[in-house]
Amino acid sequence: MREWARASAGAPPQPVRAQHPQPVGAPAQAPTEAAVGAASAVEAGAEAASAAEAGCAAGCPEALVPHLPGVVIERRVEWPDTDAAGHYHHSTVVRWVEAAEAVLLRRLGLAHLFGSTPRVHFEADYRARLWFGEAVRIELSVAKVGSSSLTYVFTVQGEEGVEAASGRMVIAHSAARATGTTPWPADVREVLTKSGPQAPELFARPTRDVEHC
Repeated sequence: MREWARASAGAPPQPVRAQHPQPVGAPAQAPTEAAVGAASAVEAGAEAASAAEAGCAAGCPEALVPHLPGVVIERRVEWPDTDAAGHYHHSTVVRWVEAAEAVLLRRLGLAHLFGSTPRVHFEADYRARLWFGEAVRIELSVAKVGSSSLTYVFTVQGEEGVEAASGRMVIAHSAARATGTTPWPADVREVLTKSGPQAPELFARPTRDVEHC
């Protein structure tokens, strides 16, 4: 063992081969199987994304969301809208929301739906008071269109832009004397899913150069 150790210690070191850089213009090394697989996966993902975009352009739910219709209207808190505390009564929000719905359906050319869309659900959160004479902004938007139902979402704001109430309302498509719901006609569904925001119904505001008597 001692002779072997002395022999190993006295053995000359092995020369280290220098690493020469690959000359410019030399052919690139062939890609490994892992690199080829990764590139194929990226290409497949890009093709899938393009296919998804093409499908959405044809009318998938993801593509229709930005085109769901909505409208903004302005109203004023009238004296009958207030209660004994002097601010608006909670039931006033229901009337404002339905007023916005009426404007929206007329804008969409769907006024014939009145009388065949009973309310099946209404909910609201009340966050601030609105007082007699105060201008109110109501925003109503279609959030979801089912086979025979429709969900609205709404917000009510006061003059200072403070959100006074928000919530949602669900309606169903059913004839006046029907015993159940009926699917939306194809042309109605087309309008309810692709029409986008509609022109608002706002108060006329006087210009600065108007002289008051």
